[in-house]
Amino acid sequence: MTQTIEIGSGLHGALATPKSGTGPGLVVVHEWHGLNDGTRHLVDRFAADGFVALAPDLYQGQVATDDARAGELMHAMKTSDAVAAIAATVKALKARGCEKVGIVGFCMGGAMAFAAASAVDGLACAVPFYGIPVAEYWDASKIRVPIQAHFAKVDGWAKADKAEALAEAVNARGGKMELHVYDAGHAFMREGDPKVYDAASAKVAWPRAVTFLHAQLG
Repeated sequence: MTQTIEIGSGLHGALATPKSGTGPGLVVVHEWHGLNDGTRHLVDRFAADGFVALAPDLYQGQVATDDARAGELMHAMKTSDAVAAIAATVKALKARGCEKVGIVGFCMGGAMAFAAASAVDGLACAVPFYGIPVAEYWDASKIRVPIQAHFAKVDGWAKADKAEALAEAVNARGGKMELHVYDAGHAFMREGDPKVYDAASAKVAWPRAVTFLHAQLG
């Protein structure tokens, strides 16, 4: 079960640890709905797979129950503030004894994972799910951590061709980004939402991401 902790001044998050109590650190960045029960479930799952998982609350306690409100919260959030929150979360995990820290994000969180890979010190890898970074906060030439990205073929926002362009830009500049595209739609990992969840794709993507994270983090 996750517990709510204070990460820094005015910043809280959901933390879950493996049964051993130790492991590599993992920043889990929530979707545009906020730090809801779905995100807490993901934090628990990552902890069960051996990570000290911590999800920062980028909306400071606000949670959307519909897409309209989620859009309002996302557009009100400053990307620079979110990057700073992620940086604070990385430091918090290292302070807990995590020698290596990675980042994983979904939807809006996927975009933030890309941005963090370009701007946040202390990360060892990034795993974005179906999110496109804001151009102002993305510089492919600054990527020095391995990225494993997961996108969907049927996605009107985080389009697969945009992801392919990101991968080409990273790999052409000396970075390393592998891209996996699934026969699914946007938010196919959102378990509990039958409108978007794709069990077949999720069954492949989850162990693929976990294997990559352990390969990079230990």
